[in-house]
Amino acid sequence: MATQYGITGATAKGIAASVERAVAEGSLGPQAALPPVRRLADGLGVSPGTVAAAYKELRRRGIVITRGRGGTVVAPAPAVASRRPPKVPEGLRDLSGGHPDPSLLPALVPPSRLSPGVRAHRSVPRLARLEQVVRDWIGSEGVPVEHVTFSHGALDLIGRLLSVELRPGDAVAMEDPGYHHLLDLVTALGLRIVPVAVDDEGLRPDAVRGALRAGVRALVCSPRAQNPYGGCFSAARREALVAVLRDEPDVLVVENDHASEVSGAPLHSLAAGGLTRWVHVRTVSKFLGTDLRWAAAACDATTLARHDGRLQLTSGWVSHLLQEIVHGLLTDVATRASVTAAQETYALRRGALLDELGGRGIDAHGASGMNLWVPARDESAVVNGLRSYGWWVAAGARFRSSSPPGVRISVATLAPADGARLASDFAAVLGESEATYGG
Repeated sequence: MATQYGITGATAKGIAASVERAVAEGSLGPQAALPPVRRLADGLGVSPGTVAAAYKELRRRGIVITRGRGGTVVAPAPAVASRRPPKVPEGLRDLSGGHPDPSLLPALVPPSRLSPGVRAHRSVPRLARLEQVVRDWIGSEGVPVEHVTFSHGALDLIGRLLSVELRPGDAVAMEDPGYHHLLDLVTALGLRIVPVAVDDEGLRPDAVRGALRAGVRALVCSPRAQNPYGGCFSAARREALVAVLRDEPDVLVVENDHASEVSGAPLHSLAAGGLTRWVHVRTVSKFLGTDLRWAAAACDATTLARHDGRLQLTSGWVSHLLQEIVHGLLTDVATRASVTAAQETYALRRGALLDELGGRGIDAHGASGMNLWVPARDESAVVNGLRSYGWWVAAGARFRSSSPPGVRISVATLAPADGARLASDFAAVLGESEATYGG
């Protein structure tokens, strides 16, 4: 077995390095099984304790996971290699990416003021004028804005907070199905995912209660445009969730409002519910431009101190040049008008496909955002069936922990007429093989 996998080394450090190298090079792919401890020890001529120590180090670093009797396997998204979506076959209409429509994004104009000379901004990491715009923007929807900060995107901020707040092996409550990059990030940090079921109103309170009983130390969720299911918190759901979370003052609640301006739904924020530890994160990539790797966050005082303390030790600050661009766009009247138009267009496209699918008896979910989730008994059969009609959609396996299967359809570029054709083709695929669909 050691020869088969090519694992080498005479010390725990050497064995761990060999496995890491194999994962990085792709010879050990995601979820590939590693040899049992004793078998590898015999093959390498070392003690079982040496191999066990190597596997422990690999688990700590998010490269492998242990599945009880299932043994040790490479993590689904190991920290040394990212899990990328399948390449879109040539000639297919791509509805798998979840990206905004480029034609609905504003033109990026260079800022009028550039950072003069070479100087550090650690003493003043945030532009005061952008900070005020952020307070007005987030605060207008009821989120407390006494403490705000910036980062290089939502994943950057969430990853930094989880690495500061938690230790490998700690449990994090995650939406199921949920955003695959967040699931990958949590796994790469060596944290344990506790899946929380969602519906059209977002997190289910009973599932959150169960996760809290399981000892989670943080919860990550989306208040609207939940990816991939499309759920959005109603006022009643927000109150029910706050009632569950209010009794857990040590649990950090991370609210990722990634599609805020184009979500097509009002915000009912958990952050407005008087929680002790919380952070509300917003990005602009969905409506201002995918290259604007910037996020703003409002949070409690402790979270602010911990995030900014770690930020200062790494990148130090978010580029003032980037901040100038974001400020210019957020305060530009024409840009805000184009964002409003984009939100209306996405809502029209999402609603049109929902109606077309529903009219054909196909269950689908997408109360907000740019994606629809369609339950499917056999994801591969549906994906391949639609491929034969010229469509490429995302199999749900990348988004799921323990929830039923399905496929995600991104509607950002799907005009209503195209939606009607897609729904017709979807119905044809199901008619060709009803066993592939779990309605």
